[in-house]
Amino acid sequence: MKTRKKLIEVALPLAAINKACAREKSIRHGHPSTLHLWWARRPLAAARAVIFAQMVDDPSSCPDLFPTEKKQEKERQRLFRIIEDLVLWENTTNEKVLQQARDEIWQSWRRACAENADHPRAKELFDRKKLPAFHDPFAGGGALPLEAQRLGLESYASDLNPVAVLINKAMIEIPPKFAGRPPVNPESRKQTTTAHKVWRGAQGLAEDVRHYGHWMRDEAEKRIGQLYPKIEVTAEMAKERPDLKKYVGQKLTVIAWLWARTVKSPNPAFAQVDVPLASTFMLSTKAGKEAYVEPVIENGGYRFTVKVGKPKDAEGAKNGTKLARGANFKCLMSGTPMAGDHIKAEGKAGRMGARLMAIVVEGERGRVYLAPTEAMEAVAHQAKPDWRPEVTISGSTQYLGIKPYGMERFDELFTNRQLVALTTFSDLVQEAHERARRDAQSSELLDDGTRLAAGGIGVAAYADAVSIYLGFLIDQQANQLSTCCGWNNINQQMIVTFSMQALQMKWDFAECNLFSRSTGSFTNLLERQVKGVASLASGAAGGSASQGDATAIAFDISRVVSTDPPYYDNVPYADLSDFFYVWLRRSLKTLFPETFATVAVPKVAELVAFAYRHGSKEKAEAFFLDGMTQAMHRLSEQAHPAFPVTIYYAFRQAESDESEGRSSTGWETFLESVIRAGFAASGTWPLKTESANKLKAEKNVLASSIVLVCRKRAANAPTATRREFVTALKAELPQALAQLQRGNIAPVDLAQAAIGPGMAVYTRYAKVLDAEGKPLSVREALALINQTLDEALAEQEGDFDADSRWALTWFEQSGFAEGEFGVADVLARAKVTSVEGLVQAGIVKSGRGKVRLFKPEELSSDWDPANDLRLTAWEIVHHLIRVLDPAQGGGEPAAAELVAKLGAKAETARELCYRLYTLCERKKRAAEALAYNGLVQSWPEIARLAREGGKPKAEQGGLFG
Repeated sequence: MKTRKKLIEVALPLAAINKACAREKSIRHGHPSTLHLWWARRPLAAARAVIFAQMVDDPSSCPDLFPTEKKQEKERQRLFRIIEDLVLWENTTNEKVLQQARDEIWQSWRRACAENADHPRAKELFDRKKLPAFHDPFAGGGALPLEAQRLGLESYASDLNPVAVLINKAMIEIPPKFAGRPPVNPESRKQTTTAHKVWRGAQGLAEDVRHYGHWMRDEAEKRIGQLYPKIEVTAEMAKERPDLKKYVGQKLTVIAWLWARTVKSPNPAFAQVDVPLASTFMLSTKAGKEAYVEPVIENGGYRFTVKVGKPKDAEGAKNGTKLARGANFKCLMSGTPMAGDHIKAEGKAGRMGARLMAIVVEGERGRVYLAPTEAMEAVAHQAKPDWRPEVTISGSTQYLGIKPYGMERFDELFTNRQLVALTTFSDLVQEAHERARRDAQSSELLDDGTRLAAGGIGVAAYADAVSIYLGFLIDQQANQLSTCCGWNNINQQMIVTFSMQALQMKWDFAECNLFSRSTGSFTNLLERQVKGVASLASGAAGGSASQGDATAIAFDISRVVSTDPPYYDNVPYADLSDFFYVWLRRSLKTLFPETFATVAVPKVAELVAFAYRHGSKEKAEAFFLDGMTQAMHRLSEQAHPAFPVTIYYAFRQAESDESEGRSSTGWETFLESVIRAGFAASGTWPLKTESANKLKAEKNVLASSIVLVCRKRAANAPTATRREFVTALKAELPQALAQLQRGNIAPVDLAQAAIGPGMAVYTRYAKVLDAEGKPLSVREALALINQTLDEALAEQEGDFDADSRWALTWFEQSGFAEGEFGVADVLARAKVTSVEGLVQAGIVKSGRGKVRLFKPEELSSDWDPANDLRLTAWEIVHHLIRVLDPAQGGGEPAAAELVAKLGAKAETARELCYRLYTLCERKKRAAEALAYNGLVQSWPEIARLAREGGKPKAEQGGLFG
């Protein structure tokens, strides 16, 4: 078989892709992620760019068309411009941009078909009239299959998790089936403005979701609206609150009820009092609109009042009754400390309650905060649910912070009123299904009775399809309507259940009014979802989503593969998705009985390494390695041989044992599985696909995913000695390091990203043997890669001026602390400089036998590099850090002014940041490491501002213009 090197195996416009990924993280309206929450979802921009570059030939593989390096680079830049347009958010559904990318894919494909026309399986593998299909066996949130479909490939998605399967059906399978069709609801059919409208993609489907969603909302309000009353502002309320006088006599819509959990006081004198566990009493911290709760102790108990303005006891209002991190509070009545053990015991004994602390309502120009009333609290307690999701919450308390406090079932995460609301809406999904089916019978759809699960495309299937999106709305509402929700007193909005990839305890929780039109409301969620649905079905390619185990699933060999497998033990997908599954199952089980056959999400075969599932960490690691090896082996054997396989992985390589240079167990085990499966790495790319608050702990935060580009290792791959492997590393890794730095890889991710080029060397051999003839393990290979990386970074010091080289060594030894003059002098002589010269350079202070480096904040604010007669890279770095700090300078615009003056000299300073970050990480100097990492991450914008003279960045448009 004749194959060509693909663009992704040579080069990518990383800066443009990463910029688009970073922006996409803030997009809400029109993004497919608004259909349903999924954890660690890949940005659409990254998925689109990777799949495009995975399928398009690199110009160097076409010497007949591009015979010189100059012509190859020119063509490569043209392909880069296509990618740069392709990844922009506003071009997500831009058919002109998408078609340009599809044309390039077709051109490379036809070239491959022509070259392999005489292949014995040419008819199966190289059909020039049809692009190969795409498959993602770990489909998750569906970003990769969706973007493959946009690029013109028939898309297949599989996942073991039924929630993920349904998400993928909603994204790639359903929209193409009903693309271009008008809505079936009678309201839309009656309107003259829509009668002759051309419905593109899934716009008609989206309009029906809007119609039946609004019907559900209105019908639910008729049934349970009495549980969500408005509150009348009385003259009594306004006596001590002049700001309320204009509202007296008005009935205001509640946005949210704010509750504090309670336990019995540990003080015997107040043993019968349910005291609040309030993490804060601040309701709004917005300048000029401060509001806070003030408890009043009286008659052997207490009540809550609400006041506006800045509290007299600012610290007390900020902390509530919380004493320290975790479950550490004080008794409101006596001040007695309440330890976590007491609170846990109360919770497990069923004595944890809740007390209404404040009410948030809609005012004329924003939120208004009111004190709780007995009537409002009584209404909440009137609710009596007739169904409860009594499914046990499985998993580790590391991700399930609610379990130690007696919350063992999912129904215990909701108030009775929340359960009534969610079950009412769940019932209405089934009623809306019947309405949609009746309305569809009057449309042009075929009424053949075939359901969606059976492959139908007619009336019954369409009603099933609409119901899936409506069922998703119940899940989205549950995310906004549990006792794990909070109140953000900065932007005054709801904090959703899954603000992190965990079910965390909320001591003071917010209960939104789903019938309002404000934060957390059903209407808001519906409008967001409608825009998400409308963005789907771009292009004519079909799709299919199915449930399947990646270790056992078989698929057609003619498929291109890009996948995002689980991250070892970073996200407990099955445990967390039970939160949504219990509601989906109630709403949709009758429509999809096979999908919802089990009471909870299957967990035994899930490819994650959790000790609690397997009895020990060792057994969990073995399970992950065996399972991932099987899955990777299937990819190696079944992926289309003309294309590389791309695999995302975002586990941070946290050094757990510096003396051995060990990498994290997750990375090591994942790489071991890839190699065992017969893959060789042919490329690696760090893409900014993560948000810092999305991974399980700060120590494991990773700003980038590493996309491993793999091809099946040659059957005749040679064996190498350890010496030969190290020699190859030292020859190739410095060049790869320089390329990563040019791509502006964040220093925090550099060690991780360097694994790719290192593993490309390691995996090109069938075996690497040590001095005793034993195979070199992945762990040992990673240690050698890290060692070579350190050496390569150290060698870069030769590019720095003598003063900066001295400062680097001094900083490694002493940081910004004082040291002896004699030691400084000896070091200066060794670096071919002098302490006096360092003082003249403005980087050290010397006196009384002591020497120390100036901290960034100590440097002169009127420094002008043009007038600096002894300019150093060290000085440039720390002046840039000084001006980047909002407290010291003017941020990125101010830094850009300096960079513009520095010209090419600024680039050396950026390179110095990588070395400084490495030193800080090794010495555990977190604050300094953060500053150096931040400067590198800000560099693209600083450089842009420097080029354009500080011109503000033009705002990009929305998805629909």
